Amino acid sequence: MAISKKSLDFLKKLSQNNNRDWFTEHKSLYTDAQQNIIDFADDVLQGMNEFDQMETPSGKKALKRIYRDVRFSKNKAPYKEHYGMMFSRATKARRGTYYIHIQPGHSFIGGGFWGPEKEDLLRIRKHIAQDDSYLKEVLDSKEFKKHFNEMQGEQLKTAPKGFDKEHPSIDLLRYKQFLISEAFTDEDVLHPDFAQKACQTLKAMVPFFDVMTDMLTTNLNGESLID
Repeated sequence: MAISKKSLDFLKKLSQNNNRDWFTEHKSLYTDAQQNIIDFADDVLQGMNEFDQMETPSGKKALKRIYRDVRFSKNKAPYKEHYGMMFSRATKARRGTYYIHIQPGHSFIGGGFWGPEKEDLLRIRKHIAQDDSYLKEVLDSKEFKKHFNEMQGEQLKTAPKGFDKEHPSIDLLRYKQFLISEAFTDEDVLHPDFAQKACQTLKAMVPFFDVMTDMLTTNLNGESLID
């Protein structure tokens, strides 16, 4: 299923008229666009199940609500100006979340670990400090570079507490988030084979997710922490 130009056009119009009156008056445009994106997400999910075990049951469940929670935000615009789709891997032994963001001029496919809990972040850092070769092998691979170039995410300016600032892996130890993404143009998004290209990008994330999963689900002796 291809993403319709009408679906992108709806977002463009919404960005210029982000208010409840306009949205109510043009609700049919939103309904049509929503179904188009759900159909696209269903196709992507079907492709993902060929290379990973997915917990997300359908494209409809993957698509995030367009309504914004403005209670604690200075931005009071009631609607998101993008389509967001999140796909979760199945079981605790397969950590990581895939994400597709469709927005005129700002579309991307990404994933990773946005806000690791304190214990998880420490576990990741201990694994990296002990042996960063598995993670670096993924980050330096041709396929990773082709899609993502490099790992992204917020970093500390200095060494985290308890780690030597002169450690050989300090460039990785300073990360607080572990994120990867690939950008796409509107032309890319509207191409008939975009669902297939999206799956190629998502599949390229698997080695990264698997290495990070190993760090999060084993101790430093390689013993499983999963019950």
